[in-house]
Amino acid sequence: MSKKLSVSIIILLMSFTLAACGEENEEVNHEDMNMESNSNSNESMNMDHSGSGEIPEGLKASDNPTFEVGSQAIIEANHMEGMEGAEATIVGAFDTIVYTVSYTPTTGGEKVADHKWVIHQEIKDAGEIPLEPGTKVDLNANHMEGMDGVTAEIDSYEQTTVYMIDYTSTTGGEKVTNHKWVTESELSVK
Repeated sequence: MSKKLSVSIIILLMSFTLAACGEENEEVNHEDMNMESNSNSNESMNMDHSGSGEIPEGLKASDNPTFEVGSQAIIEANHMEGMEGAEATIVGAFDTIVYTVSYTPTTGGEKVADHKWVIHQEIKDAGEIPLEPGTKVDLNANHMEGMDGVTAEIDSYEQTTVYMIDYTSTTGGEKVTNHKWVTESELSVK
């Protein structure tokens, strides 16, 4: 009888231990899931790169773009998560000068380095000729929070065709509309 009682107690203790471990793992998994869902929702909030579709004054449509308005292309750029490899619909094509710029957002936070792209028409008092690397400029662009009105430094520039695009993120299925800007070299034929 004593042997049966001992075995029963051991089984009972093991059952409680396993049940406690299961509850502990379940709590950890729920915490992990909550952390994942919180980070995903924060990421989604920070990744809203849809634009108004408003064209800066003085920007002219390209007469003969490689990717015509309404056509499809594959995005080769990775300006943000979920962009590279996505299928884009061309909303607009424009010939201009594009710049990479570095700036500290007006909202605070870390300095943004080599932001792609700001176009010539989004720089206050840009004039007619390309601005050289190192030039300090004021931006009239609101691609990202804290960008509009900031003083930035030109990192590089090139004359090219830029595109405004619509696409669906490859990482979250988010629909992005009127994204500004990708260059011709950042798109490939579908």
